[in-house]
Amino acid sequence: MGIINSIISRLHLSQTKEAIVQNLFWAVVGKVVTLLSGLLVGIIVARYLGPEQYGLMNYVISYVFLFQTLAIFGLDAIEIREEARKDMPVEQIIGTAFWLKLILGVVCVLLCIGTSWLMEADGYTVLLVAIYSLTIVLNAFGVIRNYFMAIVENEYVVKAEISRTVIGLFIKFLLLAIHAPLIWFITAYMFDLVLLGTGYVMAYLKRVGSMRLWSYNGKCARKLLKESFPLLMTNAAIIIYQRIDQVMIGQMIDNESVGFFSVAARFVEILLFIPMTLSQTITPVLVRIRKENEEQYIKKGQQFMNCSLWLSFLAALLTSFVAYWLILITFGEAYLPAVAVLQVMAFKAASVALSNTAGAMLVTEGLQRYAVFRDGMGCIVCVVLNYLLLPRYGIMAAAVVAIISNVAAGYLADAVIPAYRHLFICQTKAILIGWKDIVMILTLFKKQTH
Repeated sequence: MGIINSIISRLHLSQTKEAIVQNLFWAVVGKVVTLLSGLLVGIIVARYLGPEQYGLMNYVISYVFLFQTLAIFGLDAIEIREEARKDMPVEQIIGTAFWLKLILGVVCVLLCIGTSWLMEADGYTVLLVAIYSLTIVLNAFGVIRNYFMAIVENEYVVKAEISRTVIGLFIKFLLLAIHAPLIWFITAYMFDLVLLGTGYVMAYLKRVGSMRLWSYNGKCARKLLKESFPLLMTNAAIIIYQRIDQVMIGQMIDNESVGFFSVAARFVEILLFIPMTLSQTITPVLVRIRKENEEQYIKKGQQFMNCSLWLSFLAALLTSFVAYWLILITFGEAYLPAVAVLQVMAFKAASVALSNTAGAMLVTEGLQRYAVFRDGMGCIVCVVLNYLLLPRYGIMAAAVVAIISNVAAGYLADAVIPAYRHLFICQTKAILIGWKDIVMILTLFKKQTH
C-alpha cells in the first residue's frame, strides 16, 4: 500500500480523486483475489466432482440466488446513497437496513426450501438447497460493507473478504484431501458467508465502533422500503435473467449441461468485475458531484460509462480468442464443450457494463422507480427465448440469450422509457465514440513511459 500512496502523491491529485483511486485500488484487489481464488477452487472442485455433480452444485447455488434478491429488497443501493448523503444518522440507517434484511432473509429461506420441496422429486437436491439457503440470512451483514462503500473506504471490506477467501480455500482443500461428498462442499460454500460476516463485524468494530449504537427506526424503514421497492422489482428481474438460465438448463436439459455452462460463466464472472467494481466505486462519488455541480456530473458520468463499456469489451474480445486454451488448461478436456459457450458469452461483460453504468446513474438521480419496466423487459426476453430455444439449440442458446437480455434491459428499454431517454443518449455516445477515452488513457500511459 506504501507504493500506491507514493504513486498517488506524485500525481498531485485532488483529495476527491485520491480517495477514488485508493478506493478503486482496494476494490480491484479484493475482487481479483476473490475471483481468482474462486476460479482456482472451482477448477479443482469441478475436476474432482465431474460435470454432472458440478452442474448439480451450480444448479443449487443458482436456485438459492433467485431468492436472495427478495431478502436484499433492493436496499443496498439506497442504503449507500442515504449514507453518502448523511441526511439521517448513519447508525439508524445501518440498524434499520440490518433488521429489515434479517427478517426478509428468514422469510425467503422458508420460501426457498418450500418451493424446492414442491418442485423437486429428488430429496437430496432439496437438502442441498436447504443448507445453502442459509446464506440468504447471512447476507444481512452486508450492511457493513455498504457503509464502507458509502464512505469510500474499501480497504476494510477488502481485508475482510481476503481473510474469508484464505480460510475458505483451506477448508475446501481439506475437503478435497479427504474425498468429501458434494454435500460438504455445499456446506463449505455456505460457511464462506459466516466467515465474511465475521470479517465485516470485526472491521466495523475496529474502524467505527460498537454495533450497539445501531437502532431500528420505523420512519427510516418506511423510507428505505419505499425507495428500494422499485429496485426490488428491478433486481428480481435482473436476477431472473442473470441466473434463471442455469436453473432452466437443469430443468429442461440435464445437470451435465449446467456444469458446462457454469464453467463458461466462471470466466464471465471474472470479466464482470470491471463494470461492477467501477459502478460500486463511482456511485457514491457521483452522488456528491451531482450535489455540487450538475454539469460536472454529466461529464463524469459519460466518462465513467465510456471507460466501463470499452474496457469490458476489450477484455471480452481477448477472452474469446483464448477460450479454448483457458478451459483446456484449467478445467480439462472433460469440459471442452464449454469453449463455444465462453467465446460467445464473454461479450456479456460489455452489455452488463452498458446496463450497470446507466443503472448507477439512475439511482444517483433518484429515478429507480421506473427501473422495473427496464429490467422487466430483459426478464421477459430471457425467459421466453430460453424456453423456445433451449430444447432445440442447447446451452449455446442460453449464451446468446444472456447477451440479448442484457441489451434489451440495459439499453433498448432506456430508449422507450421517457425518464431514461437521456441515459440512452449517453449509452449511444459510449458505443459510438466512447473508445476515445480509452485511447486517451493509453496515450497518457505512453507519455509516462518516455
